[in-house]
Amino acid sequence: MNLKEIKELIALMNENELIELEVERDGMKIRLRKSPSGKIETIVEEHAAPNVVHVVKEGEKTVEPAEKERNLIAIKAPMVGTFYRSANPEAKSYAEIGQTVEVGQVVCIIEAMKLMNEIKSEVKGKVVEILVENARSIEYGQALFMVEPM
Repeated sequence: MNLKEIKELIALMNENELIELEVERDGMKIRLRKSPSGKIETIVEEHAAPNVVHVVKEGEKTVEPAEKERNLIAIKAPMVGTFYRSANPEAKSYAEIGQTVEVGQVVCIIEAMKLMNEIKSEVKGKVVEILVENARSIEYGQALFMVEPM
């Protein structure tokens, strides 16, 4: 899928007032999602290279080569909200650098619209990097943790 086709999909979304659109073609899946602010975020997944995700925002292209080289997987925010590493300020963090996390293990909490949402790991591996500071605002699709799969 090329840039022209992606722009056509964005135009289609805007014309039909769509919030989200997902297309799969030629081993590639692309998902377009409009944020509350009106910005469109594009997530492209290539099935030929599992666990490699390219994030493209309208007007710019960001490819994360370090993830490919080190074979790291990002745990990303499934929603907009406030990131918390623990249930309360006195509690132990759900995940620390160097810690092994299991599939389904809670790694953080995202507060959205006064609701606390537990975010669970979708991969078993070692946490090598925490990309967000505690109590910071985050966006949909933003990488929160980098995990080396086991």
